[in-house]
Amino acid sequence: MEPNNNNVISEELVEKLERIADILKTVAHPLRLGIVHLLEQYPRLTVTQICEMLNSEQSLTSHHLKNMRLKGLLSVKREGRSMLYSLKERDVSLIIECLENCQCNM
Repeated sequence: MEPNNNNVISEELVEKLERIADILKTVAHPLRLGIVHLLEQYPRLTVTQICEMLNSEQSLTSHHLKNMRLKGLLSVKREGRSMLYSLKERDVSLIIECLENCQCNM
């Protein structure tokens, strides 16, 4: 079957697919997936809390949190001396949930 001009992907769909690809690239690390999982359960956590729950080093965890924040997946709010991280977009959770429920021979 040959493609025809009637099946051109819309600009809107292209943008949506690019955003999904960005989200997948950003969370494509076990520690980052763990961070998303924690922030689904606990909407606001400090770096220290995340490190304790994931048994991870603070410098590495901070690096991943910064990357995820710069990519627009997390937001951070200062409360006193603490920085509280939270998920910025529900889309991240929905995409991961979809992959977790996938019956793709895993």
